[in-house]
Amino acid sequence: MAKQVVVIAGPSGSGKNTVITRIMQGCHNCARLVTATTRSMRPGEVDGVDYHFFTQERFDEEMSAGNIPEHRFVPALGTYYGTYLPDLERRIKDKKVVFAQVDIEGAKLLKERYGATTIFIMPESVEQFRARLRARNPEWSKKEFEARMAITENEMRAHAPQYDYRVVNADGRLDETAREVVEILRKEGYNL
Repeated sequence: MAKQVVVIAGPSGSGKNTVITRIMQGCHNCARLVTATTRSMRPGEVDGVDYHFFTQERFDEEMSAGNIPEHRFVPALGTYYGTYLPDLERRIKDKKVVFAQVDIEGAKLLKERYGATTIFIMPESVEQFRARLRARNPEWSKKEFEARMAITENEMRAHAPQYDYRVVNADGRLDETAREVVEILRKEGYNL
């Protein structure tokens, strides 16, 4: 049976979203997992497309019902994010290859329950990544920037080795990165 769930993870700014978007442009039967969150909708976002936007009460109810089996809390934002199983199950039923952008706990859950292949998108080097993150977020204070870099370095050191594959996304090489991910998925038995 063809595999259907793919985890694409990586530090903030690694290009994981762009890689998923590029792959989906050439894939007729791919879909993105829409996760649940308690944060407010931003202008231009659509409920059920960008996220499933829940009140804290609804998020808690969905967790109690087993529909959000794993979640994370982002203290700086006071916000919860979680894997929303009804969304995933619907896409699997529609015979889609589902790309999930989740953290290490979500990756473990999706691998265990759905046989997901897990791929961690790595920057070429910490220095290159530092420059990319600084250019992308000039509004960050030095303290916030260093805190984000510490998170990134921890993810690369502690989490990256736990994924099935690690793919380097060097600056200016998005097409090559996307092709490498597609090759991995074909080898793993996905029908893209």
